[in-house]
Amino acid sequence: MNRLRGFTLVEILIVVVLLGVLAAIVIPTIANSGTSARESTLLANLNLLRRFVMIYTGHHCEVAPGYPDGDTTAAPTNVAFADQATQASNRQGQTAPDGTPGFGYGPYLSKVPTNPLNGLDTIQMLADGQAFPAAPDSSHGWIYKAETREIRPDNIGNGSAGRAYYEY
Repeated sequence: MNRLRGFTLVEILIVVVLLGVLAAIVIPTIANSGTSARESTLLANLNLLRRFVMIYTGHHCEVAPGYPDGDTTAAPTNVAFADQATQASNRQGQTAPDGTPGFGYGPYLSKVPTNPLNGLDTIQMLADGQAFPAAPDSSHGWIYKAETREIRPDNIGNGSAGRAYYEY
């Protein structure tokens, strides 16, 4: 008597349950990888901006980027910060297109990096004497205070380790 070989209903159910358990383990890991990548990129971009501020300040008579034409009596602006990051500059902090004679410093960055958590590359410039906001509002990519050379991400929320993005 020949019997047809095949899978029983119990064997099929066991396989389906095992696949469900594996999916329940793997899917959250894959879903969190995007968040982890954005957090890593945020830290890398923040470190890049902080290095730019430090190097620029060293090249320009201890004047931080953001002050128009390097004039610390003028209010710092986000336009001056971006120009000083992406264009050539002279010792006084005046900017010009790359290759202009007499403008031997920079450009330090090809562009102001984007904050990967909110997709913005804009900078909220704080005036001298102005305190950092108590909390971020995610309206800009970065918050910068030229007077103290401090830069922070403008993000609401906490990273995967529980630390506030604003405190990075």
